[in-house]
Amino acid sequence: MLLSANMVIAMRPFLIVCSVLLAWVVAPAWAQRVIPTEVAPAAGPVQIQQQPESREEKAAKDEKKKKRQSGELSDKSTDADAPRWVMPLSEFERHVTRMAATPKTERDLQGEPIDWVRRYGSELLWAPAATESGADQALVADDYIVGPGDELIVDLWGSVSASLRTKVSQRGTISLPRIGSIGVAGTRFADLPNVLRARVGEQFRNFEVAVSLGEIRQVRVFVTGFVVKPGVHLVSAAAGITQALAAAGGPSAVGTMRQVQLRRKGALVETLDLYDLLLRGDLKADPRLQAGDVLHVPAVGPQVAVIGSVNSPAVFELKGEESVADLLRMAGGLAPVANREQAAVVGLGRNAPARAVDLAQASRLKLQAGEVLRVHSLSELNLPTLAGARRIRVEGEVQRPGDYVLPAQATLRDAVAAAGGLTPQAYLFGAEFNRESVRQSQLEAYDRSLRELEAEFTRAAVTRRERLGPPEEQANPAQPLIHSRILERLRQVQPTGRVVLQLEPDAKDLPAVSLEDGDRLLVPSRSSSVHVYGSVFNTGSFLFQPGKKVGDYLRQAGGATRNADTAEVFVLRADGSVVSARHSESGWWRQGLQNLPALPGDTVFMPEELDKVRWSSVLKDWALIVSQFGLGAVALKNLTQ
Repeated sequence: MLLSANMVIAMRPFLIVCSVLLAWVVAPAWAQRVIPTEVAPAAGPVQIQQQPESREEKAAKDEKKKKRQSGELSDKSTDADAPRWVMPLSEFERHVTRMAATPKTERDLQGEPIDWVRRYGSELLWAPAATESGADQALVADDYIVGPGDELIVDLWGSVSASLRTKVSQRGTISLPRIGSIGVAGTRFADLPNVLRARVGEQFRNFEVAVSLGEIRQVRVFVTGFVVKPGVHLVSAAAGITQALAAAGGPSAVGTMRQVQLRRKGALVETLDLYDLLLRGDLKADPRLQAGDVLHVPAVGPQVAVIGSVNSPAVFELKGEESVADLLRMAGGLAPVANREQAAVVGLGRNAPARAVDLAQASRLKLQAGEVLRVHSLSELNLPTLAGARRIRVEGEVQRPGDYVLPAQATLRDAVAAAGGLTPQAYLFGAEFNRESVRQSQLEAYDRSLRELEAEFTRAAVTRRERLGPPEEQANPAQPLIHSRILERLRQVQPTGRVVLQLEPDAKDLPAVSLEDGDRLLVPSRSSSVHVYGSVFNTGSFLFQPGKKVGDYLRQAGGATRNADTAEVFVLRADGSVVSARHSESGWWRQGLQNLPALPGDTVFMPEELDKVRWSSVLKDWALIVSQFGLGAVALKNLTQ
């Protein structure tokens, strides 16, 4: 049919509109085919946008959300808030706990011990597993094999810019906009950047690529045997045997920790000993799981226990030829107060006899199933058997402060050894050794001195009254009040029973002083200051600096006041000894005492000048008071305020 010229002219506007619409539809596809491959367009890097998620992906996310809300999938937040589940104890654990209990052991309302002796490693896998959520974004090893279901995060920059999240399809591919489909299944994670770089390089040049894993795919594994939650479990494809055990709650109270089996397609491919992880942190034999793997936990093997004076009493599972020495290492070694010569082995049975074993032969000794090795404490052994035992308290910078019962012939050195020895911060020169018998003697002498001083005050008051007469005596009523306050302060100070050990400032060991029942040893840390009290302008504590003299610290304190008695200045050492100008055997003069090298913890005291009456000599001799009655620096400070 032929169109006339007039009809063509009439249809021209319609044809122009159709041409514009056709160009708008076809242009994007044609433009993708003709973009140059060597360089980016002059306007800047090509922007590749993330494709909107498909209808299937949105449906899968909605389904997972419903499962989490219904509890079919675990959630890390809800697991963290759930009450902690405690694994029931086995019969052998209860038996060992009752053997280890003492009359002083804390017990619950039913009379059962609270501090149970549990199986070694029983707490390792108690924490709720978060492996079923499918949201793991943990770092994976370079040899991780990418597979369908893994989410990849691809970043491109340079001539092409993109940040894309895409999942590996069931066909093993990912699809990048303007790039196309890329096969990645079966590729090592470390090789992914090279695979993507080669494919994107077919379209673009001068770019960089980085790949990371987002959500890791899940695989189904079967966990059977003696576990808390046997059955089918979803775990991360990057998980090993330990993660699958965690998902199943770990071995039960009667499940082995030393023969965990991994089976794949009916064949045994690996046997994991969890003690390698517990003792050495070794996870070399923890292979990555695959879909369909079977993890089997057989029944627990022969068990023994180590209790008593060890660092970590526990029930242990035997695997091969473990010796007593091996078991002691598993138990954290002997405690500092343990008897290192002998231990007792007790078998099963109501009246099973105990046999003594020589710990020097521990590497050659082996326990039989059901036997319990009890390591005794030295204080535990001495308490019931030794007549005249001494109880001593050891405090301060020792490894295990506390009360210890030692034999009658024990010395101060033995007490420190029983407490595990000194810490690196111990300052032996400042050790305070207090003895009750010495305190009683000091107390009697101190009370006698106070009575004599009170009588001296009374006689002095009578003499003063007779000499001055009533009018002049009434003019100075403050003197009796001063006497009363001095006596009150003296009565508030009590002797401590301190015994000066006469150590050198750099002493490393205590003298072999015999002990008495009730002795107390306090080992302080090295002091970092020197204290100055008394009649100086600025009393206080000053930073100790090696090489400084006593006079240097007196000058730091502002020097002596006008009322100071500089002839009576003295130094109370950290060991309780006193160095003074009047009573030093070396004949220190005032200038010589100020040139005395200061030591950490020194207390320098400057007395105040008193009236030259008969009783004043008793009160002013502070050095004599301190040395005879074992008064400490704190008591001296309170006494002279």
